[in-house]
Amino acid sequence: MNRGEDILSVSRRALLAGAAALPVAARAAAPRLPDRSTFPGVEGVFLDSGTTHPVSRAARQAIDSYFADRGGTRAGHHMDETETRVRTAFARLVGATPEEIAFVQSTTAGEHAVIDALDLPRAGGRIVTDTLHFFGSFGLYEGLSKLGMDVVWLTPRNNRIPIDAYARAITPGTKLVSLSLVSTYNGFEQDLAKVCEIAHAKGALVYADIIHAAGAVPVNLAATGVDFAACASYKWLMGDFGIGFLYARADRLPHLRRTRWGYYGVEDINWQLPPYTDRPLGTQAARVTQSNNAEGFFATGTRSHAGIIHLDWSLAYLNDLGMDRLVAHRTPMLDRLRAGLLSRGYTVVTPEASRTPLLTVALPDARKRLSDRLKAADVRIMLASNRFRISPSVFNSMDDIDRLLAALPPSGEI
Repeated sequence: MNRGEDILSVSRRALLAGAAALPVAARAAAPRLPDRSTFPGVEGVFLDSGTTHPVSRAARQAIDSYFADRGGTRAGHHMDETETRVRTAFARLVGATPEEIAFVQSTTAGEHAVIDALDLPRAGGRIVTDTLHFFGSFGLYEGLSKLGMDVVWLTPRNNRIPIDAYARAITPGTKLVSLSLVSTYNGFEQDLAKVCEIAHAKGALVYADIIHAAGAVPVNLAATGVDFAACASYKWLMGDFGIGFLYARADRLPHLRRTRWGYYGVEDINWQLPPYTDRPLGTQAARVTQSNNAEGFFATGTRSHAGIIHLDWSLAYLNDLGMDRLVAHRTPMLDRLRAGLLSRGYTVVTPEASRTPLLTVALPDARKRLSDRLKAADVRIMLASNRFRISPSVFNSMDDIDRLLAALPPSGEI
């Protein structure tokens, strides 16, 4: 083991022992909930943060300041320092080390990077996934199946993917288990540690989509043992489109197939050609040393500076707030919502006692049947063809839940 790997191992052991990652800059006080003043642009009753989270006043100001001085030298916009601070803050939020975090464009970009690094489909073998995974990934695994992978789809029972289904499906020769830690469909939360235990015993690795978990529920990736995870930032991280994170366990990195040699993964460049050196002309422009951390394996080219500036505010906000406190704020609202929906005859498909921020109802023609009613009541939720989903955040209150319920007639009357 080289010195870099040893440092990563020490950091990982510290996380598993319960030590916190490097702290972000302290704020004056943790925000009070409900926190409407921080999100003054929210109009009416907005209960759709699980689709796109509203932007805070402070984040807007930080981004405006960045654009006003882009290319300038004012303190606060030195991107190397900001990126390091943001990676550190995200690592703290999800129970990782900064060295295990790379910036990616999106959750899907991170998932594809993992597939490439595992040399799939060329390496062959089995992939186990499920139908509560993000539906945007269905095409990926259908495509890998067509290219020769043995792809097994697990289906829910009682709106959950049961652990015993993983125990049966993960066989020797399984290369990857791919799942959503929290399902975008109905908020079901996987027992990620148990899935990893089963998978690792059979020699398989585990990837988790954490877009509805990071910033929404307590997450400790190190404690679960998961090998890879990814998320974008425009949902519960309160960020924007075009920037997200990929997590890769430090002890997995040396065994991956390196498929990217991007600028942001470079640790050192030893120039070989003029005008950077006075050495004679040769055939090699430079000797490039890639970092052995997650950025070295997965980072490529330019990423959204404005998105990272945005995250510099929002991740500090979330870490100061604390996920336990956020869950405690949200749970009574979701409990009242569930009871109210059931009393009106709706079919709730989110598992009971869920701590996640999503509550989903199965309803044929939901968009067509409810759109006009909710618009008239100035209430926004996620409406789809055959379901609707409610997802409250830090600025919501019980009054918002009551206004939504008042706008929803008994299911038999619509």
